Amino acid sequence: MPRESKKSKVARATEFCHRMGELYGAEPSALDWHTPFELVIAVLLSAQTTDVAVNAVTPELFARWGEPASMATAEVAEVAEVIHRLGFYRTKSQHCVGCARMIMTEFGGEVPRTMDELTKLPGVGRKTANIVLNKAFGVVEGIAVDTHVYRIAQRMGLTTAKTPLEAEKDLLAVIPRELWDGVNSQWIRHGRAICTARVAKCAECPCADLCPQRPVRYGAGQDRKGHRK
Repeated sequence: MPRESKKSKVARATEFCHRMGELYGAEPSALDWHTPFELVIAVLLSAQTTDVAVNAVTPELFARWGEPASMATAEVAEVAEVIHRLGFYRTKSQHCVGCARMIMTEFGGEVPRTMDELTKLPGVGRKTANIVLNKAFGVVEGIAVDTHVYRIAQRMGLTTAKTPLEAEKDLLAVIPRELWDGVNSQWIRHGRAICTARVAKCAECPCADLCPQRPVRYGAGQDRKGHRK
């Protein structure tokens, strides 16, 4: 199979994003939060854990330590006790308290609003920072690549990267900036419903014609449904 040109890859990626937008649209965060600080903590806790599980522990967590000032004075063991139902709860409890303390000592008690500053916080990588910037501050600086986004990007032939961080760079190069903000939430829904980890339900996928794993390929002269114009 000949190597795909950058132009063709951009066309496929753009069309895929348009269809994801038409199929899933915009939706609020699946995590429950009210302030930027609560969002930072909720997303941090969601690693290797379902959003439902996070939402089950955050009401008590935020009732006790819902602000950086209070979380900064919390005992790590007490935080761990509240979130013990989550995976990696010991490490996450350390990160929660560490984040709060850094926000208090280095950022005047306010959640920072830049990628560089956010990723200085304990346990906060680019994925978490992208979500916080987008959802809390309306800033789109990148694409939050979680396991669903990573899997779909690989199957779509948009990246061969070995890590989500490297995959984000590939996606930013082929997806127009104005479409970045919808990728995470829409691709997650598609990954859970259709392009699942266990098996891709290609027969049910409205984007099968765009996927290199299918015989029909999107190209010039086709509309968004894969039909010839």
